[in-house]
Amino acid sequence: MRWSSSISDAADFATALSRASGELREQLDGDSADLVLVFASREHQHRCHELPTALAGLFEGALVIGCSGSGVLANGTELEGSPGLAIAAAQLPGVELTGFHVPTERTPDPAEPGDDPADERARWNHALGLADGPDPHLLLFADPFTWSGPELLDGLDRAYPAGVKIGGLCSGGGRPGEHRLFCDHTTHHRGMVGVAMRGNLEIDAVVAQGCRPIGVPMFVTRHQGQVIFELDGRPAVQVLQRLFDTLTQAERAKARNSLFLGVVMDPQREVYDQGDFLVRNLVGVDPHSGAIGTAAQLHENAVVQFHLRDAETSAAELRALLAEHARLRAGDPSVGALLFPCVGRGTGLYGQPDHDSALTRELLGPELPLAGFFCNGEIGPVGSAQARTFLHGYTSALMLFRPARTLLV
Repeated sequence: MRWSSSISDAADFATALSRASGELREQLDGDSADLVLVFASREHQHRCHELPTALAGLFEGALVIGCSGSGVLANGTELEGSPGLAIAAAQLPGVELTGFHVPTERTPDPAEPGDDPADERARWNHALGLADGPDPHLLLFADPFTWSGPELLDGLDRAYPAGVKIGGLCSGGGRPGEHRLFCDHTTHHRGMVGVAMRGNLEIDAVVAQGCRPIGVPMFVTRHQGQVIFELDGRPAVQVLQRLFDTLTQAERAKARNSLFLGVVMDPQREVYDQGDFLVRNLVGVDPHSGAIGTAAQLHENAVVQFHLRDAETSAAELRALLAEHARLRAGDPSVGALLFPCVGRGTGLYGQPDHDSALTRELLGPELPLAGFFCNGEIGPVGSAQARTFLHGYTSALMLFRPARTLLV
């Protein structure tokens, strides 16, 4: 397995394509590629529909997948709000690749209670053009205006529970039809594109939600839908006010704009740490009923904890997750990576460019080929074994590629 990546900030589309693709071909020593991933900034929107055909001609036989974004990145460089074209190419021996475009109207209907899981898998196999076989890993790019929503991810989890699903929603467009999705030789404006991968590869996911827990974990003792009335038997607003009173002045200032709720994903755990929560927005407070509205799906006796988000926390969490990954894979490092940060990160959050991609290469290797784009929503798993896949915000989702330890035949 071999990966390479490149980026160009040329304002002229033809120049950007020539420079980025030329650098890739040099890195590959003229060898062919099996998969080419391309991310184009909105400044190239008027011509980026040419990318699939152009890249298929330059990398004969390769599957081309990608999309447009408000910013793109490769290696240690992030280009936000300026012309950018980022490309990655991979040689993937022994890996079966299936590219797909799924318009909203072709998205399989959500399963009803009692439905046979095999039927849902068959519906998704048909939608993605997959033959039955091992659960694939999925790289997903979607138009935020026209994809069928987060319930699509629930369906993919049920259909392929052992597969890792990572990706993001296009960014940079202000209305339907302004984003671009690339699949094979074609460009689309709606739905979702991606690639299913099976065979001799292993995928790791690192999802940094950029928050830290404050206060203590609590049980949701009364709720209706996404409205929490009681936490640990006390009115939710009262609990929130008592927490606010314990915060420092600086934390209170942040809490006014950056307070979130984390929901524990593994109900079997008894001790919870930063990465054990699915972080969701607080959407409202009703002082009369004592209720708090959230964007979280809750179950009976769910365990939750309030979270704060800021630049220091986001940087520290990503550093810790990457360091732990590097420790676990010290003898089996990644050979390629794709990074999908939120448009709310980058320079706007950190006050400096290149933060997440530079930190990734610092901790996982300065020569690690890396590419991606800034997303309107990030797709990635939360949890350990059989993790569920969610749509996130303010997150960096990292997909890491390694050859399989045991060659499949």
